[in-house]
Amino acid sequence: MTSERSLATLLRALQSSTGDQDASRLLGSASTLLTLLSNPRNLLLLTHQILSAPAIWDRPDRLNTAFRVISAFNTASIQVLKREAQQVQSTYQFGADSLQKEEWVKTVVKAADDRSPRWKHTMILGGLLVGFEAQGRNGLSPDLRRLLESAVVTATNLALEDEQNQSELALHTVCLVVGHTFDLLHEVEKRRIDHNRLLPLLTKAIYFSRNGLQWGYFLGTMDADIVQDSNKFNWSAKSTTFFQVKKIATAPLMTILGSLSRVTAFCAESVSDTNLYFKLVEDVSAFTRTLCVQWQQNKLSEVDVSEETIFLHDEALNTTLPMLWQLLKSTLFSVIIAQTALFSRLLGDRSIPQVQHPFVAIQTLHTLRNLYFISMRLGHNTFSQQAFVYTTSIDILWRHPIQAEAFLKEIRPRELGKIPEHPHLRCLDLFFLNTAEYFASDLPPFVNEDLLMAAATPYTNARTDSRLIELFEAAHSVTLAIFSSPHNHALTTKFLPQYVDTVFRVFPQNLSPRQFRLAIKTLIRITSPPFAISETQPLFPSILLELVRTRSETASRDIIPPLAHQPGVDAETPLSEQAVMVLALIDSLTVLPFYTLDEWLPLTAEALNNIQDRNLLDLCRHRFWEVLSNGEMDVARAESCLNWWNTGGGRHAVLKEAPIAQKGPFMSGALPPQESKL
Repeated sequence: MTSERSLATLLRALQSSTGDQDASRLLGSASTLLTLLSNPRNLLLLTHQILSAPAIWDRPDRLNTAFRVISAFNTASIQVLKREAQQVQSTYQFGADSLQKEEWVKTVVKAADDRSPRWKHTMILGGLLVGFEAQGRNGLSPDLRRLLESAVVTATNLALEDEQNQSELALHTVCLVVGHTFDLLHEVEKRRIDHNRLLPLLTKAIYFSRNGLQWGYFLGTMDADIVQDSNKFNWSAKSTTFFQVKKIATAPLMTILGSLSRVTAFCAESVSDTNLYFKLVEDVSAFTRTLCVQWQQNKLSEVDVSEETIFLHDEALNTTLPMLWQLLKSTLFSVIIAQTALFSRLLGDRSIPQVQHPFVAIQTLHTLRNLYFISMRLGHNTFSQQAFVYTTSIDILWRHPIQAEAFLKEIRPRELGKIPEHPHLRCLDLFFLNTAEYFASDLPPFVNEDLLMAAATPYTNARTDSRLIELFEAAHSVTLAIFSSPHNHALTTKFLPQYVDTVFRVFPQNLSPRQFRLAIKTLIRITSPPFAISETQPLFPSILLELVRTRSETASRDIIPPLAHQPGVDAETPLSEQAVMVLALIDSLTVLPFYTLDEWLPLTAEALNNIQDRNLLDLCRHRFWEVLSNGEMDVARAESCLNWWNTGGGRHAVLKEAPIAQKGPFMSGALPPQESKL
């Protein structure tokens, strides 16, 4: 009788519109009462009322209401499981007329009838499935679980087909239910989902709707609330735009963004209409383009990452910006998950014409460029899916030189030959340089000179600036990639002397030891046979190594201070400038012209033993032995090095060991003494 009286009271309360807090309280009471009612008719009546009561649905933010309804059925299902477990463990029965689990489930499911629209049915079915099966609870029998999974998918498809109920609330509720239940569905049921209808709905809900990321316009609107306080920028936690960002981050769809992204990826791989596939590519690119433009219009984009502690207020650093960057990182991950699926299908689906492959690659690279202000904070290869998407795009575009050249011209720096002042423009320059490096070997020499060299030269020749270290190294990598292409022989001859001077001048202020060693080794390789420049300047490798050896004699023996840390890049072993020069000599032995190898082996050993620091000396000796023994050299060089090490005094020169004394006893009489015949 108590539960019946409670039901009557609750039903009266559900018929009047109340405040948001009262609605939450009513749903909490309804969730509890769902587990206590023993009369199937009362249970069915309460379920019907939850789906239609004015006190629940007559409010502006109804997607939150839909989420609470799903949670109510989820909580009730968990309580039914707990009650069943207690009944098994205890002799006390909770009532002879209590509904058993399966009967309770079937009664609640009966409420999904014609009295309510299809999209509301998904809330009941989804809440039950999550409550009984999520987190490994396995609360249903296999047959009942299969029936419930099938019912969820059927209700989802019917809701998508219901043209009379295509409101934003209805469609977003379907997305919400699918996001919560997708990982619980059997593979067969996942294939039954109407992917052609669901994919565009998910894309719009996640990236463009007011319940999603809203085209990224929140980045632009928050600029009005960023104020300068004591020579520092601050974004107050009490500002309107912070509450807006917080609301976006905690919205029902955004809290399951990862799951929705996986559903989007599954649909992208499964849609039968390839036009929807290309529409997803375009939509994602359009969203990220808007997001990038909005960020550039934000005052915070004017602050370099390395200077945030100097120019940002503590409140912004510790309170407001962490939430913003967490939302943006989630956005990045969502986009990458979708793009991974796009390329998985692109590489394996013959229904997508080959002529469309460069279009997908270009749009994807545009998307990655637009999100570069986020990914550069995490490291460019922080997670494998991002590296897969990036390298696959480049690999596809590399096979289409005309489109690749057009793409690079489209994303080239705004002012060639000049380092921009705005940090965001430098961020885009960094993406250009990192990407252009892959295409240097395939572009015509005049494009390499007019576009790539013009973009890289300001950074290779720049003065010391700790903010630009990553750009400096990217520019050097582009330059070396151009020089390494045989068809750029004339370009290499023109710029090589100037570049060699630059490398020695900017190290170690603008170049890391790793990058300097790579530069020297690459320069030795491209000036040695079979490169054409070795015919006109055969002495260049020896001259360059002599410069390195001479520099090692006067180089500082102090440890080089570490350059600005790059996210996603492991810290280098501390080295002195002298040790770096010696290691550069050792690295170059593997690519040095064979006819000069015998000359440079002892000279390198001599330079090595000039190192006074025992730890650095041991490190260089270890690297010397690696080069000689681990297969980095070809057969001819390896044989020459072996002879030098064993019989040419190499071991003694490197390790400074005393020669082995020829001590007895020796066997005598084995061979007769040779007498002169003269």
